[in-house]
Amino acid sequence: MFLTRFIGRAFLAAAAKSESSAATAAAASMATSRHNPLEEFFEKDRGPDDQKPVYGRSWKASELRLKSWDDLNKLWYVLLKEKNMLMTQRQMLHAQNLKFPNPERVPKVRKSMCRIKQVLTERAIEEPDPRRSAEMKRMINAL
Repeated sequence: MFLTRFIGRAFLAAAAKSESSAATAAAASMATSRHNPLEEFFEKDRGPDDQKPVYGRSWKASELRLKSWDDLNKLWYVLLKEKNMLMTQRQMLHAQNLKFPNPERVPKVRKSMCRIKQVLTERAIEEPDPRRSAEMKRMINAL
């Protein structure tokens, strides 16, 4: 009987120890993987060995006309986030008297944003219901 109590206690102690170590490991991984939303305003650091990334072109209006209203709104906010990141990076580098490494990206983002507004406005004008058209125009002007 003494032996079963001893083995039972040892087993429970080992189980509790493994649970507590698993809990601390999970808490540590949560602390290290916690995402700071302000990091989205800065481009990821690249090492000196990394090649200069190739950035795409701006969206064409003909491509944007094929997308749905929701897709265009999502793309608008992705581009807005990209524009804010570029402007933050440019301002930070300007404060340090450093050169902005890729100034050609800013006009591409602005053109794409203007074209999204153009396509959404075209859709609002073509809308036969005047109330819905006015609502769409208000939403577009709020962008």
